[in-house]
Amino acid sequence: MSKYLAIFRIRFVNSLQYRVAALAGMATQFAWGMMEILAFSAFYKVSPASFPMSFSQTVSYIWMQQAFLALFMTWFFEEEIFASITSGSIAYELARPVDLYGRWFCLSAANRLAKAVLRCFPILIIAFIVPDPYRLSLPASRPQFILFLLAAVLSLGVVVAFSMLVYISAFYTLSARGVRVISAVMADFLAGATIPLPFFPQPFRAIAELLPFASMQNMPLRIYSGHISGLDAFRGISLQVFWLITLVLVGKLMMKNALRKVIVQGG
Repeated sequence: MSKYLAIFRIRFVNSLQYRVAALAGMATQFAWGMMEILAFSAFYKVSPASFPMSFSQTVSYIWMQQAFLALFMTWFFEEEIFASITSGSIAYELARPVDLYGRWFCLSAANRLAKAVLRCFPILIIAFIVPDPYRLSLPASRPQFILFLLAAVLSLGVVVAFSMLVYISAFYTLSARGVRVISAVMADFLAGATIPLPFFPQPFRAIAELLPFASMQNMPLRIYSGHISGLDAFRGISLQVFWLITLVLVGKLMMKNALRKVIVQGG
């Protein structure tokens, strides 16, 4: 376990060096979040009672989504992992006395967490001081906030475990570009990144909430905003645990089968 913690720590510290990129990302995320909130505001002014979430809950959902985008974005992948597979340099990875799946998982999780740490605090500070009704609200209680933190950690695990499936698919294809695009678009939509899941039609929403994508950003953001609480929150967290374990087991099985057949050419 200590070697994986070391991999995580080294990648986390290295990723903290990219401060200029973080500043550019913060500006983009704040502008995008504000545009989303203003767009929702126009709809709420027409018929506020017809929406499944209150405007305050929707505002909190969007601000937290932007603040922690690096944790939840399914379209962010580690280019070096794809490059190691397509270039053949994965031979060096296989020579290391470390499980390849565990190494990639730690690298991806550490990079995402470092990006989130660099970007979240300035966005949260601004979100807390903008005027009402566009201001980020605090959770209703301390237990609600603790559940949010737990759901956020599990969400990071589910996102990384899903990303691992995309990385491993590169062993079976000439180019991973198609799998990357399709998986990212599908996951973003079904995770509530484009529109929160409560706004989906009920029959479709009932199915979407059982899929692994709903265990990504949908769950922690709805818990923080207060749209999910109590037993519903515990059920959602339990589903996150289920999908995390399932995706990791599937990923390890796929990795084992892929490495059994992999051929590295060259000298």
